[in-house]
Amino acid sequence: MSVDLVVVIAALVVTWLVFTWLVKVLKASFGTAISIAIIILILQLVFGIGPQDLWEQIIHLPQSIQDVFTN
Repeated sequence: MSVDLVVVIAALVVTWLVFTWLVKVLKASFGTAISIAIIILILQLVFGIGPQDLWEQIIHLPQSIQDVFTN
């Protein structure tokens, strides 16, 4: 077995591992993005809370948490 064949096989294995890892990451990211979109849509339709309102609360969240622990 020549060294070139071993290198090609190793490269194929590494490529396959990286590809499968990338597919898993993309699946998880897509699932998370869909979940966030559904939550935002429900908040907007049911409670009238828009994305801007939600973003403002997220920005102020560290201060709110700090206020809970200091007061």
